[in-house]
Amino acid sequence: MTKPRKILENFLKPFFSSSNKGKNDDLEKIAAQEQKQFSFGVLVSATKDFHPDNKLGEGGFGPVFKGKLSDGRQIAVKKLSHSSRQGMKEFKNEAKLLARVQHRNVVNLLGYCIHGVEKLLVYEYVANESLDKILFKSANRDALSWKQRHDIIVGIARGLLYLHEGSHTCIIHRDIKASNILLDDKWVPKIADFGMARLYPEDKTHINTRVAGTNGYMAPEYVMYGHLSVKADVFSFGVVVLELISGQKNSTFNRDPDSRSLLEWAYRLYKKGRSWEIMDPALAQSAIPDEIAMYIQIGLLCIQADPPLRPTMQQVVVMLSKNPGSLDREPTRPGYPGSRIRSHRPGGGTSHTAGTSGASNPSTFSSSSISNTVSATASSSTPTRRRSDPHGKRPVRD
Repeated sequence: MTKPRKILENFLKPFFSSSNKGKNDDLEKIAAQEQKQFSFGVLVSATKDFHPDNKLGEGGFGPVFKGKLSDGRQIAVKKLSHSSRQGMKEFKNEAKLLARVQHRNVVNLLGYCIHGVEKLLVYEYVANESLDKILFKSANRDALSWKQRHDIIVGIARGLLYLHEGSHTCIIHRDIKASNILLDDKWVPKIADFGMARLYPEDKTHINTRVAGTNGYMAPEYVMYGHLSVKADVFSFGVVVLELISGQKNSTFNRDPDSRSLLEWAYRLYKKGRSWEIMDPALAQSAIPDEIAMYIQIGLLCIQADPPLRPTMQQVVVMLSKNPGSLDREPTRPGYPGSRIRSHRPGGGTSHTAGTSGASNPSTFSSSSISNTVSATASSSTPTRRRSDPHGKRPVRD
């Protein structure tokens, strides 16, 4: 056995339990074959000894640095913090899950490095950083035309579909949000940060797990009961869709004092036939009205309180490819922590505790309605700011 392969197998041992040894032997072999070892010296040189100027950010696992290899490739190096117990767990989880994952819309793991107490993961460098830094900063928002936002929505959907149905086993990301969507130099979105992701058993409708995620993006059934399924990722995707269209961040939403969140505000406007008011004024010049109206409807379908009513990511990808005006599904009320969720009864009956679909007014856009949105936004006064949860990404309960 070669030394690099032996090192990697030792590194991956904690990922696999002895009770599943037969199934996991194959994963270990594949991981050993597909991963590439980087020497610590190469990464020190590439990052200029992990110089602060090359620091891209920091998570529960530790800091991430930008680097450049001798062959000219730019990389991002995730360096595990020596003092982070949670970071070690997330680090190992990410290494395990990404060992066999490769898709245009999922960040690419290039390799690893183990050097004494140092443990590092090496990724492709994504030039435009994360979506939130562009979308939620007014000075940068104009850089995102509707065509770019459209392509970002479609790309995220395709990446999630791959994770749910196209990879070696179903993977639930658990933390889909704007800051975990990286944009490359061509604005292609890449799903990142798999530290909290979970493998999903094929024979289960959901699993019960410790709740961890980011406020404003987590599905209500997951927050309140710890019920995790692919529909939790669908919910988070729907939030990101509405954020991309509105330019508003759900967790700090304060446009309407009568609405608890961006989700509730968007649903109310949709039911009143005024979906065009949701649109970011920065899109006025590049908007395709009918297409945006359809994407709002799809976003609302994804954030419904009742998980079975939400589409799968395969259905979402199909809907995103349809012609505007061709969707015949009406969204019910959105979910948020504290909202009541429908309980499904044998025989297909449901208790309608989260609201019913009903017939909505046509949610159409026009050039005049778009200009009205721009002028109304420019002239409106700022409402009282709602307090946001200061904890952000955090475990909620066991």
